[in-house]
Amino acid sequence: MPLITFSLTLFRPISLKMLTHNSMMNLLFTITLAIILAGALPKNVMGQGVSVPDLVTPAFFNGIINQAPAGCAGKNFYSRDAFLKALNSYPQFGKLGSADDSKREVAAFFAHTTHETGYFCNKEEQNVPANENYCDTNFPDYPCTPGKRYFGRGPLQLTWNYNYGAAGKSIGFDGLNNPEIVATDPVISFKTALWYWMQNVRPSVTQGFGATIKAINGAVECNGKEPAKVQARIDLYTKYCGQFGVSPGGNLQC
Repeated sequence: MPLITFSLTLFRPISLKMLTHNSMMNLLFTITLAIILAGALPKNVMGQGVSVPDLVTPAFFNGIINQAPAGCAGKNFYSRDAFLKALNSYPQFGKLGSADDSKREVAAFFAHTTHETGYFCNKEEQNVPANENYCDTNFPDYPCTPGKRYFGRGPLQLTWNYNYGAAGKSIGFDGLNNPEIVATDPVISFKTALWYWMQNVRPSVTQGFGATIKAINGAVECNGKEPAKVQARIDLYTKYCGQFGVSPGGNLQC
């Protein structure tokens, strides 16, 4: 049987000089496609997520807060700059699935913060009974400090000792001994809202706006308990979706 031999020249390393322009373009395309399929590129390079600052423009933010009366405590407290500084600690906010999903998340967040604060009018919950401290002793890891009150504060009206304690531990402030800081430091205030959102609301966003209402105040408003408040939230959400150029999706009620 004759011996079959192979030329070693078949296995020489390919020099860039040996590639034509078309061959190089094909090679680069193949490598890029392989990287994308391997998931090595950042999500925003792959078309996921949105630029939150590009959505929450000065015109958008001012369009909300300018509707608050001049005498509101929040008028000179909340600001776009404070929101963007807080956003630096939560880079995954606004990067949820598709670009449309991400726009809906931002719209939902601002619909709820607008509703909770009265167009960023209120830093603190209004008309809290003098004997209501929002202290739940069933959470021994977050013991209430005598004399401190854990009523709603901030853009999402952070409430209860266990939320103040957990938020403070995550963000870096003493939520149990100094809950007042949520109404005196605007960046921390927005951080508590984003913290609560990412922990408790974010998992519901893709289920529709109605699911986010349940996550925020479902026990009080949903299932026909406060239909006017639910509709007010929906109206804000659909308005902001329109400003962001995205459909509001389904499941708006709760």
